[in-house]
Amino acid sequence: MMNKRLKLTMENEKALKEMIRNFFEEQYDEEIGDLKSQLIFDFFAESLAPTFYNMGIKDTVAFLSDKMDDVYHLEL
Repeated sequence: MMNKRLKLTMENEKALKEMIRNFFEEQYDEEIGDLKSQLIFDFFAESLAPTFYNMGIKDTVAFLSDKMDDVYHLEL
């Protein structure tokens, strides 16, 4: 069974939280701290990431299925 927690390197997570802070600064002229950016990050990671992950899996399955059809057509 797949682990439900999104696994990122510390560098990736830090960069994403920086993006969140920059977004709030640019869009709302609001500086947010580490705690708020962590809470927002956790929300997206837990609530939205699985949907995007599953969409990626479905797209991959469709792509591979299409390619397998191409391979089957190569049979003599």
